[in-house]
Amino acid sequence: MMVEWTEDHVRATLPEREKSSHKGTYGTGLLLAGSKDMPGAALLSGLGAMRSGIGKLVIGTEEEVIPYVVPVLPESTYLRNGLKKAADGEVKTAEYKAIAAGPGLEPNEETEKAVQHLLQGNCPIILDAGALSERSYEMRKSPVILTPHPGEFARITGIETAELQENRLHFASHWAKKLGAAIVLKGNGTVTAFPDGSAWTNPTGNSALAKGGTGDTLTGMMLGMLCCHKDWKHAVLNAVYLHGACADRWTETRSAHTMLAHELTDLLPEVWKEKEQRD
Repeated sequence: MMVEWTEDHVRATLPEREKSSHKGTYGTGLLLAGSKDMPGAALLSGLGAMRSGIGKLVIGTEEEVIPYVVPVLPESTYLRNGLKKAADGEVKTAEYKAIAAGPGLEPNEETEKAVQHLLQGNCPIILDAGALSERSYEMRKSPVILTPHPGEFARITGIETAELQENRLHFASHWAKKLGAAIVLKGNGTVTAFPDGSAWTNPTGNSALAKGGTGDTLTGMMLGMLCCHKDWKHAVLNAVYLHGACADRWTETRSAHTMLAHELTDLLPEVWKEKEQRD
């Protein structure tokens, strides 16, 4: 069954920040992102996470990437050469409330080894970009969230992109059940499908999002929201909704041609505030 995730749903499910809370209340998230050739991916996804309710963020990235991120995001901490450490089985997944991997990573053997290690943990895990590959998650008890754009969906399923675009809901729902993972199929009218058969379309967003880096930002936002929401499905759906709502806010006064990915997280504080206000 498919329905639209509306503003009313968002208002009813966004978490309240407890007055007595501290950073441990919302937990630590691990983000494996960024590389020498794509250092910005670590920054964009890191900004998304830190703006989205996380208690503490650890960015696992190559040592050369860190100097690019620290001046803009001094709030994060770092796991140097985190991808390699995960591939070698050195990352302690039990230390994290949620994990995201993939922005700015290559889909190579090292990334696959890292993902396989992370999947052995018991916290929710988001797989994006270079961490997406042909694999099944049916045996994993904790949530797996895949965030492909149509080209990546085609790569991991074998479905031709043109055929996919003709029936996005059907294919997202079918493969979510088949793989045992939630699928956030990005694009015009993003579809979020869960392994239990439920599926939702997102009403927010516009062509301003058709630009490099916006998907990295969404991955980070989703990681942050997994750390502050009690229901992981609400975290995923609200991240998608607010991500699009920020783009909608941009185009109220500016051209869709001109938005940069990092500006989504500049807009997020005011957009989130409006949506969390309850009658």
